Amino acid sequence: MLQFLLWYLLVSLLGIVTFPLAYRLLPAFADRGYALSRAFGLLLWGYVFWMLASLGFINNNPGGLLLSLFVVLGLGVWASRGDFSQPKAWLQANRRIVLIVEVLFLLAFAFWAFVRAANPEIAGTEKPMELAFINAIMRSATFPPHDPWLAGYAISYYYFGYVMTAMLAGLTATPGEVAFNLMLALVFGLAAIGSYGVLYNLLSAHWPGKTPPGRPAWLGLLAPLFLLVLSNWQGFLEVLHRRGLFWSFASDGSAQSAFWTWLGIRDLNSPPAQPLGWIPDRYWWWWRASRVLQDYDFAGNFAEVIDEFPFFSFLLGDLHPHVLAIPFALLAAALALHLFLRDTDAETRLFRFSIPFSLADFTVYGLALGGLAFLNTWDFPIYLALALGALLLARVRKHGWGWHLAEEVLLVAIPLGLVSILMYLPFYIGFSSQAGGILPNILFPTRTVYLWIMFGPLLVALFAFFALNYRQAANHRFGWLAGFGFVLLLWLVSFLLALLASGTPTGQGLLASQGVGDIWALLGRSAMQRLVTLPTLLTLGVLISLALAYGTVTLASGEPARQGRSPLPMMMLFILFGALLVLAPEFVYLRDQFGTRMNTVFKFYYQAWILWSLAAAFGVAVLFGERRGLPWQLVRLLVVAGVLMGLFYPVLSLPNKTNGFNPSSGLSLDGAQFLTRYVPDDYLAIQYLRRLPKGVVAEAVGGSYTEYARMATFSGQPNVLGWPGHEGQWRGGGEEMGSRMQDMELLYNTPDWVTAQAILRQYDIRYVVIGSNERFTYQVQEEKFASNLREIFRQGQVVIYEVP
Repeated sequence: MLQFLLWYLLVSLLGIVTFPLAYRLLPAFADRGYALSRAFGLLLWGYVFWMLASLGFINNNPGGLLLSLFVVLGLGVWASRGDFSQPKAWLQANRRIVLIVEVLFLLAFAFWAFVRAANPEIAGTEKPMELAFINAIMRSATFPPHDPWLAGYAISYYYFGYVMTAMLAGLTATPGEVAFNLMLALVFGLAAIGSYGVLYNLLSAHWPGKTPPGRPAWLGLLAPLFLLVLSNWQGFLEVLHRRGLFWSFASDGSAQSAFWTWLGIRDLNSPPAQPLGWIPDRYWWWWRASRVLQDYDFAGNFAEVIDEFPFFSFLLGDLHPHVLAIPFALLAAALALHLFLRDTDAETRLFRFSIPFSLADFTVYGLALGGLAFLNTWDFPIYLALALGALLLARVRKHGWGWHLAEEVLLVAIPLGLVSILMYLPFYIGFSSQAGGILPNILFPTRTVYLWIMFGPLLVALFAFFALNYRQAANHRFGWLAGFGFVLLLWLVSFLLALLASGTPTGQGLLASQGVGDIWALLGRSAMQRLVTLPTLLTLGVLISLALAYGTVTLASGEPARQGRSPLPMMMLFILFGALLVLAPEFVYLRDQFGTRMNTVFKFYYQAWILWSLAAAFGVAVLFGERRGLPWQLVRLLVVAGVLMGLFYPVLSLPNKTNGFNPSSGLSLDGAQFLTRYVPDDYLAIQYLRRLPKGVVAEAVGGSYTEYARMATFSGQPNVLGWPGHEGQWRGGGEEMGSRMQDMELLYNTPDWVTAQAILRQYDIRYVVIGSNERFTYQVQEEKFASNLREIFRQGQVVIYEVP
């Protein structure tokens, strides 16, 4: 409870300190950036601290944290020029919005902290990896922080979110295993007020002085509902399945179902357990919501696809970069919106480029976009393109269409992208990626039913939004030609990439695996399969076409827009980008170690959910705030039905995941507490290692998603090798790992001290752990250690030796 209060006060202080800066930089927003100030403050503090520590000006300790915090405070004072009267007057005049933001943040932060307290265990999936990063950063006196699972190397991953976690933990004296759960709750709270702020500013621009002042304030609450709570329709299907609907049961106990067989979703195509009920109770049934898409190649081989959405991510409890980046992706989306809404002709000369905004604005955009690359690299190009799209719409709104405007925007992309990278240059120096180009997707088109199960609640709201605007002026000819023309272009690109790859070993292996003799036969089968899933492309093509038709209506006239600063074009831009992100993996994906489109779908769908949830919330707010009459009542009922179907999942999965909020060990945010019950001796050894000086740990090496690397993960000490599969992903191969896995096996198994001593010296090992994992994995020859090293810890079957 104490740590929760300290985190709440510290992050709130960051918001207060940063608000004068946001107030000055975001004048076009009705809330002047108040709802975004906490995320902005955390980003700014994190950047200042990380950069100063990376350059060697400060150390990673409370003194360095406080110094960087004072720098942020100084920026806030500079922004207000020492005169806080204007921000203070705004706060007094807008007490309603301030109160809503404060209450929303506290409730969201506290609620998810409560959820995490009911299942705090940092075990399974990738939680150990994330905790290892947090503890390693907290143990690193200087930056870059050491890799906890590869001694002698720095972290090669986008780790900015873990730096922020470690900063909050360091200044509040919070252990890493508690900070893990608090950070997850904090991200939930920041995302709630961030999305609220975006929608509130959209609605205020849409209804400038024409509605009761409280309407945007209250309808803005739809944004956190659509972004963070609303889920896909898998939960609704689970209820139907559990009830036995569409199943025919025979007297011998067997069951058949044409519907569930046709649907083809794993687990749901098997008969429900008896007796039937209403509440899903299959083990980890909620996991299936993140695996809705079912990819099978022409040979019938299954390829896993990840299609997470925010609520699932928070429920699962992994503190992964795509989760940590949510508040800052919302900040980037808000900055793009402000770029469109602002009314200024400020220009800055930079690297011989003319930038159409002030130097302060340009720096903030570089800070936010570059921060996204450091937080979750996949997001950087998406939100850079979104900002450029917003700039283009703003220039067209003000000056009318001309090809020179497109040229201006492209010229802005170069310095903006360059500055975003240069501001975080120390990160790129030590970063390597597994990405290896673009590959064609000719085997795995998405079935339409899966697309609608995944995005159904949002798609219903988006099409209702388009129905709201059917009387608005629209450039339909351009929209339909460009929209479906782009779909066909992507299809053609995937075919050309397949032809180019057909002569490579990868292409030949693909042909052999699918049982076809040449690439043309494979492309023919691919085309036939595309025709079966054509409604998927039609759904996305219609979205793209309508977004272009309504969003670019001023491009056809060549004249400035007459609708003032209506946010409608920006909503169309959000819809367009979301649709493009969902469409892209239908035809291409990024090459990585997985070898399929799994990771591309995962990353692209996630950002599509964020953008579509904002647009859907806006559309529903307008639908309920403006339209009257029987036809619109029917549209409302349809939207409400889609939303209710999307609420089955959160309502049913939360009690299931948390054991009815009644954990056997009581409520706690300590993610390591479970170790005291399952491996108490290992837990005590971990606590002892934490108190020791930094040194390389020798411990058993095992596979990913296992309990191996436990000592390094929970203590923050670096080990020789943790999860080899993940290290290979982070570094694009196994060169840095070398023979470490075999050497650790030899270290424990050999009875020869000379051999063991050579390995200890090679990796500069300081502590040798012999615990439950080591005794299970190896045939440990402990005598050589006992005879030549000093025993510094023993508890039950766990012993730690120190190397002189």
